[in-house]
Amino acid sequence: MSNAFFEIREPENESYNSYAPGTPEREELREEINRLKNQEIQIPAIIGGKEVKTDRQEDVVMPHNHSHKLGTVHLCGQKEVDMAIEAALEARKQWADMPWEERASIYLKAADLVTGPYRYTMNASTMLGQSKTPHQSEIEAVGEFADFLRFNAYYLQEIYEKQPYSPEGMWNRMEYRPLEGFVFAVTPFNFTAIAGNLPLAPALCGNVSLWKPATSSIYSSYFIMKVLKEAGMPDGVINFLPGSGADVGDPVIKSEHLSGLHFTGSTNTFQYLWKSIAENIEKYNTYPRIVGETGGKDFIFAHESADVDAVVIAAIRAAYEYQGQKCSAASRMYIPDSIWDEFRDKFLDEVKDVNYGDVEDFTNFMGAVIDQKAFDNITSYIDYVKESDDGEILYGGNYDDSEGYFVEPTLVLAHDPKFKTMEEEIFGPVLTVYVYEDEKFEETLELCDNTSPYALTGAIFAQERYALKKMADYLRQAAGNFYINDKPTAAIVNQQPFGGARKSGTNDKAGSAANLMRWISVRSIKETTVPAKDWTYPYMDEE
Repeated sequence: MSNAFFEIREPENESYNSYAPGTPEREELREEINRLKNQEIQIPAIIGGKEVKTDRQEDVVMPHNHSHKLGTVHLCGQKEVDMAIEAALEARKQWADMPWEERASIYLKAADLVTGPYRYTMNASTMLGQSKTPHQSEIEAVGEFADFLRFNAYYLQEIYEKQPYSPEGMWNRMEYRPLEGFVFAVTPFNFTAIAGNLPLAPALCGNVSLWKPATSSIYSSYFIMKVLKEAGMPDGVINFLPGSGADVGDPVIKSEHLSGLHFTGSTNTFQYLWKSIAENIEKYNTYPRIVGETGGKDFIFAHESADVDAVVIAAIRAAYEYQGQKCSAASRMYIPDSIWDEFRDKFLDEVKDVNYGDVEDFTNFMGAVIDQKAFDNITSYIDYVKESDDGEILYGGNYDDSEGYFVEPTLVLAHDPKFKTMEEEIFGPVLTVYVYEDEKFEETLELCDNTSPYALTGAIFAQERYALKKMADYLRQAAGNFYINDKPTAAIVNQQPFGGARKSGTNDKAGSAANLMRWISVRSIKETTVPAKDWTYPYMDEE
């Protein structure tokens, strides 16, 4: 063992390629897209470092061209879960005792692989498998993922450095242990970076992970496993288990070795898993840590003094980038009557230029929604508006799933502030606006706060500082990530740690040391240099 204090310098956020016409990265990305498109791959489970193929398979297709097959994924069940638990617990014997700097070195190498030789693979696989544009893919599948890897290593160093006070005669110290057992990571389709971070953040702290990625984003997730292998991740630390929620999740939750759940996904699924953990609480060896980020009904609230041009651009980007399939995407707006006409006219003038289609066409701002289930859900809301007297479509409302799952960017005007599309999460490119009377500013702030059970992201716009202060105060609990004169999306690691409360999750802030602390069990150690040799105390002496 090395006798030295090792130091990781504070990272800088990864810079992004623009992929503008004429740039070399534009052509390299196109070449990688073509290379991946022209091959079909087998995506097995990876358990204890070994590829495991099953008799249950599913095609992996492109959302924007669902007739094009990218590969085949092998789906897991009870048998594979049992194998993974055994492999994880075996790997833990060495991994938990690995010096922290050795674990961190794997993460730093993985980050350099993601931003170096794997850059275009990570970008292209995310574009093809999740229908992201080059920009949307670059900022998260490359930039955010690398930031998670680098900054988490730096945060771990900061955590380990924190030690308690020691008076004379004793040495107090804190040992930061991994949890006993394994952590179950359940990841969403919409962010490759989140898919990687959920199993990897606990593992950095010495834990072992069972990772159930969303099958609708399995393509890019598989390449993460390839990066980790090349970076030197030991076998069994991260066990890759594609499959349905019930087939994988139910047997995992029943294991007495479950020590944590790291989740991003739907509110219903998170509540189901939490209830299942509660029902099995007596059998666990330790109380499982539960960390989750779920849904959002994220808002933009404008004051009469707001810069209308800024509100228009923020609304378009926040509502329609990545087809509104972000838990942080703007889904409802509150606009004062005094600026409504100007906002509406400028918005409609801008949104008509928003193109959507195949993400290989770099002129498109939007791609397709992820799958048939999402398409059917989103379009059911659009159809509801079309048939309702309490709302009307001001722009968009068209959709087509014949080639890809395409939904036109849609703007809805709600005549009722409690209209269905103002209250329910849609997770698609549908933005609903409610126009309020200027004199009902504070009343509408209360309405904004109380309308949704979620509290993930929100944005306020005003030029008057008193108004901004009032808005921030009224909406203090309405969003875990709060934006002033900016769109409520695109949180950056180390700049805006991400997470919300209420029904949006446990607000454990991915992209900060706070999240890592959830995967650490602290042992306080007191060492006395000269122990007492007399059990009596001075007060016991006779007068």
